[in-house]
Amino acid sequence: MFKAVLKSDTLKGMVDIVSTLIDEIKFTINADGMTLKAVDPAHVAMIELEVNKEAFDSYEAEDTELGLDLDKVKGVLKLASSGDMICLEQDEIHGRLVFKVGNITRRMNLVDTSTMNDPKVPSLNLPSMVTVASDELLKGIRAAESISDHLALKSGPDFFELSCEGETDSVSLRLDKDKLEEIESPEETVSQFPLDYFSNIIKAIPGGTLVRIELGQDHPLKLLFGLADGNVTVNYLLAPRIENE
Repeated sequence: MFKAVLKSDTLKGMVDIVSTLIDEIKFTINADGMTLKAVDPAHVAMIELEVNKEAFDSYEAEDTELGLDLDKVKGVLKLASSGDMICLEQDEIHGRLVFKVGNITRRMNLVDTSTMNDPKVPSLNLPSMVTVASDELLKGIRAAESISDHLALKSGPDFFELSCEGETDSVSLRLDKDKLEEIESPEETVSQFPLDYFSNIIKAIPGGTLVRIELGQDHPLKLLFGLADGNVTVNYLLAPRIENE
C-alpha cells in the first residue's frame, strides 16, 4: 500500500536527477520513506536516492516496491505547474500507480521489478572534499563543452579547479577558498571524468543547490546534495577516466 501527496517541483527534481542515468526505476517503500539505487547501463555512474516521508505533504505506506517508467512520469509532470500538488496512490489490484493533478487522473501501469536488483553502493573514503554551489560548476561545464569530452577536477589545500584540454584549446574554472562553502584537501588531488555524465547530473540539479564533492587520485567521484529542503538526499558516484600509459 502506498498513498502520498507531494509538490510537483519535488517529484520533478527527483525525476530529472535519476533520468540522467536510467529510464526505468524501482522505488523501495516503507513507512518512513522510499529509496532508490540504480546504475547506468554502461556501469559508469551510480545513484542512490533517499526520500524521507517529510518530503511529502501527506504519506501513508506499507512495505512495497514500485517500478516506474520515467518517460511516462515526465508526461504526468507536464500536466502540472510549479507549486501544484500531485496525489499518488497504488492500485494493487490492477498493478497501477494512479496520479491526480488537479481534476486530471492518470492511471499508469507499473513496471515489473522482479529483474531489478539493487546495486551495492561502494563505501569510499576519499581524501579531498569541497562544497560548492551548483551554479559555479555549471559555469565551468558550459565553458568546457566545446573543448573536449572529458574534464579534470583538481583540489588543493586552498582551491578547487575544473579544467578541460582539447587538441588546440583549453579552459579552466578555478575557485579559491574564499569562493567555496567548505574545503578539506590536505594535498593536491586530481582525477579525470567523462564530461557528458558530469554535465548531465550538474544540469539536473536545481540552481543554488550546494553540492559536496569528494575526490581521490584516480578514484571515483562522489557528489552529495539535497532536494526538498534536505528531505531528499542524493549520492551520485562517477567512475574516473584513466589515461593509458
